[in-house]
Amino acid sequence: MASNKIKALGMKTTLVVFVLLFTTISLRAQKIEVSGGKVVFYENFQSLYVDSRSVYVWLPADYDLLKKYAVLYMHDGQMLFDSTITWNKQEWMVDETLGELLREKKIKEVIVVGVANNGQKRHAEYFPEKALKYLKKAEADSFISKFLYGKPQSDAYLSFLVKELKPFIDGNFPTFSDQENTFVAGSSMGGLISIYALCEYPDVFYGAACLSTHWTGKYTADNNPIPAAISEYLTKNLPEPQSHKIYFDFGSETLDSLYKPYQIEVDKILISKGFSAKNWLTKEFPGDDHSERAWAGRLAVPLTFLLRKQD
Repeated sequence: MASNKIKALGMKTTLVVFVLLFTTISLRAQKIEVSGGKVVFYENFQSLYVDSRSVYVWLPADYDLLKKYAVLYMHDGQMLFDSTITWNKQEWMVDETLGELLREKKIKEVIVVGVANNGQKRHAEYFPEKALKYLKKAEADSFISKFLYGKPQSDAYLSFLVKELKPFIDGNFPTFSDQENTFVAGSSMGGLISIYALCEYPDVFYGAACLSTHWTGKYTADNNPIPAAISEYLTKNLPEPQSHKIYFDFGSETLDSLYKPYQIEVDKILISKGFSAKNWLTKEFPGDDHSERAWAGRLAVPLTFLLRKQD
């Protein structure tokens, strides 16, 4: 009897915290310019795990409360829809690409949840935290100090996505909340956190799209132990292929010029784990650089691969 009371009290406390947390969200009427559909903008989404941030929920043009939708969570959310609000005046053109794919009925019905990055802490939130244990202590300490602002935060960031943001989205929009209809995508460091999310929460996410994945962690490949540490983590933690899909790609210019040899090694790991053309795709895009413009130009490829209605 006492045990049941304690459990009930714990559930009640969790519920109170949950309600208090989400009543502080600011839903602002900022106009995000999109070519199709609309964006619901949450300016100050609070979290117990990470700093508050903006969240952008894209709804397709024929959005209907009587339908249910798959959900694609995308990192660097402020770069996805409207180039007039981005630092480099580029965008992923998510609304244009998804709108066309939906009109052509090439993919399942989907909404997009764009999660803004945290500026200075982006590296700390997006680098796979558990890969650090495959580095020597001095290597890990140096990397954390120079690139992660003294503290890795990707485990906390994923807790925010899975334990706070996803329940909020599923509770406020007509979604399919199951694993088969939940996806994650990002580029560069966002590619790293996307594959990390799939490994850490294989029962939550069905597929990950990782564009221009920043395998080096740093901005040089010379004497860099990071790629090997990430590869070792993936070797030990990739989810089983039967119920997951993974997409990787890379270009050949600017930062993308570093990635090919490391992507080849990761591809070998996927093959050894039983991934095949049915559930894994790696694409090379010669001439593409490391930019939103490049990712927008090829975005239909990963979206079609992950979200197509029939395999």
